[in-house]
Amino acid sequence: MAETKPTATVAKSTSTSVQPAKKSNAISWIAPLLCIILGFIIWRFVIGADSNFTHPDPSGGFHPHQEGPKSGLARMYQGGVIVPILIGALLTVLTFVIERFLTISKATGSGNIAEFIRKVQYNLANKNVDAAIAECDKQKGSVGNVMKAGLRKYKEMISNTELDTEQKVLAIQKEVEEATALELPMLEKNLVFLSTIASVATLMGLLGTVIGMITSFAALGESGGGEAAQKLSEGISEALYNTALGIGTSAFSIIMYNIFTTKIDGITYGIDESGFTLTQSFASLYK
Repeated sequence: MAETKPTATVAKSTSTSVQPAKKSNAISWIAPLLCIILGFIIWRFVIGADSNFTHPDPSGGFHPHQEGPKSGLARMYQGGVIVPILIGALLTVLTFVIERFLTISKATGSGNIAEFIRKVQYNLANKNVDAAIAECDKQKGSVGNVMKAGLRKYKEMISNTELDTEQKVLAIQKEVEEATALELPMLEKNLVFLSTIASVATLMGLLGTVIGMITSFAALGESGGGEAAQKLSEGISEALYNTALGIGTSAFSIIMYNIFTTKIDGITYGIDESGFTLTQSFASLYK
């Protein structure tokens, strides 16, 4: 009686070359705190400097009662303690905009993604896997990284005699999916800060305005005459700086968030197309 050989499975016969990168995200949570501290320093010691007011508060302290602002920027100081938080939010947005710009620019790689995929398709059609891998090294982006991981498995499956074509295609697809799972979180990392600030900044600005309005009307109730009306108008003007700063920060955050998500969508589409290219090429050339 002839001995039968058990069918090999993808899980036992193949292994992944994709290794997760261990990186701490602690700096992402420290950055907003540092930005708020810097926002307070700017508000208290730059905008709120004694030289910016005709009647500075000699007592100083955490929130000195400066009067007689000499410029519109100095009036922002009188918007209250919500202003340094909003300045910190704006600095946080700027920090993560720069960080995401550098990261996504690196992930995009060099050259056009569609052109890169066409070159890989051409090399695979000519059964030149090494040339296709060389193109990935030139691309140096997330699409190239995913494609390279898939091509290594692609090359391994060509010489594999234990699996059938369908199992080989599944092994390539699995490798691409694992590489994609490592690349996408890196692209979307820290975007949550932009989306959160986009929603919260406007509300914080309105909160500062409401607090300023309450303070102004309370002062109006304690006095009367034309001087009280003047103080009220000044108080409302100062309170509205909170709204302006909050809306400006929110608008900038929304714009940059949409720009980055659009770029990420383009990279994601390229990754999906690269995975489809590998599986379809292998299935057609190595039946």
